[in-house]
Amino acid sequence: MLNNNLLALALTVLIAVFWLRLNNFFAHRGWVSSVISRKIIHIGTGPIFVLCWLFFKDKPSAPFLAALVPLAITLQFALVGSGVIKDPSAVVALSRTGDRREILRGPLFYGIAFILLTIAFWWRSPIGIVALMMLCGGDGLADIVGNKVGGVSIPWSPKKTLAGSLTMLFGGFLLSTLVLWVFVGKNIFPLPMKEYLLPIAVIAIGSTLVESLPFADIDNITVPLVSVLIGF
Repeated sequence: MLNNNLLALALTVLIAVFWLRLNNFFAHRGWVSSVISRKIIHIGTGPIFVLCWLFFKDKPSAPFLAALVPLAITLQFALVGSGVIKDPSAVVALSRTGDRREILRGPLFYGIAFILLTIAFWWRSPIGIVALMMLCGGDGLADIVGNKVGGVSIPWSPKKTLAGSLTMLFGGFLLSTLVLWVFVGKNIFPLPMKEYLLPIAVIAIGSTLVESLPFADIDNITVPLVSVLIGF
């Protein structure tokens, strides 16, 4: 924890920009495919950003300062997706097909979820952290494993697989547990870690069911929304 929240903000910005530009560079060079790069960003950005909350002193302005980071990145997504900013490496890294307009859907919704959940929950409740980790570790991994492994399709959603849904369940549970464990270890949340395991498991089941529905490009909204509702 740093003494100055502006310094914490600056450090969070540096880490976030480095992470995003590193992935953009790898995708632009062709070292990883745009699909994998998109999912690496999806999975890794959340835990990195949430762990950066620990740099901040818990003052009333802290969540708003921290939320400036996803706000700035989301505005960049909007400008790149709309064509105002020309950034070919970002388009390759963030889109499935190379169409910049795809950034205005999934990636944009992803950023909005981070802004809202940071401001709404911060250190006041573990619900926000768990909802974000379900989005990152669950939904992000599910797409990769579902496409790579394939296998049995879900009856009500033929484009999604049982392997993907199981990855959503266990990935979301595991990442939520690991990140929340760090905050519990810092005495930010009062209960012992074992008291959070069952609620996390219930949230993981609910978010997995929602992610399995046959709707395109809105998981970044529905998964955190349902996670928050179940969390309450």
